[in-house]
Amino acid sequence: MGNTTGRSGAKAWVRTLFLSDLHLGFRHARVRELNDFLQGVEAERIVLVGDIVDALELARRAFWTPEHTQVVRTLLARQRAGTRLTYIPGNHDASLAVLADMLQGQFEVHREWVHRTARGERLLVLHGDQFDEVVHCPAWLSHVGDALYGASVVVSHAVNNLRRALGKPYWPLAERIKLSVGPSVRYIASFEQAAVQHARALGYDGVICGHIHRANLRRIDGILYCNTGDWVESCSALIETAQGELQLLRWPENALPVRRPAAALAADAA
Repeated sequence: MGNTTGRSGAKAWVRTLFLSDLHLGFRHARVRELNDFLQGVEAERIVLVGDIVDALELARRAFWTPEHTQVVRTLLARQRAGTRLTYIPGNHDASLAVLADMLQGQFEVHREWVHRTARGERLLVLHGDQFDEVVHCPAWLSHVGDALYGASVVVSHAVNNLRRALGKPYWPLAERIKLSVGPSVRYIASFEQAAVQHARALGYDGVICGHIHRANLRRIDGILYCNTGDWVESCSALIETAQGELQLLRWPENALPVRRPAAALAADAA
């Protein structure tokens, strides 16, 4: 299965597409960019790594647009067309796990799942909220951080709506702000270490997760750490090519897979 890198209606064909933290139902989710991305990629398997629908946000404030519906329709249409769909509930859509269980047979549902790449690597796939009990944050800092994060997402959403109207590409402003705050950077590093240690303890070659809205792909102490990112801040996804190479894609800079040496695996630039 080859990759198509053209932008004029051509699609990229990949072995596996990993998506997480779409947060459908959240008014600041970047669903237009997500729909654009999905129209340009086809996969043998799609793995939804949690927080696909933001049930927590919907319980507080109902919000849903045709663009949110289109994401769901696209995913289900891919499943009907033969794509294998695997769903791993996260902390924001955990309440939907019962519904997902009822849909067994239409797609697979797991709390944790093991993905074997075309190269034979065994990667543990989980949302990542499992590490909340391990990676601690002082209560006061958590409250301040939540307030700052909420404000940055609102501003980023407004800025990118304007940029889209002007025909300019998406700019991950909220992510840039988050990565400029020391406590946030330290929390991300602690989370990554916890995920890697968990994968190593269970004997896996690496771990794929989401949860913290920080897209990254790198090796930590010999263990492959993959974070798909999200579609609120970074507009990113993880893919596996037919050759078993993992690549982190960001919309729209490198929205389609590119060929590069398999050894060139480095941390995603902030």
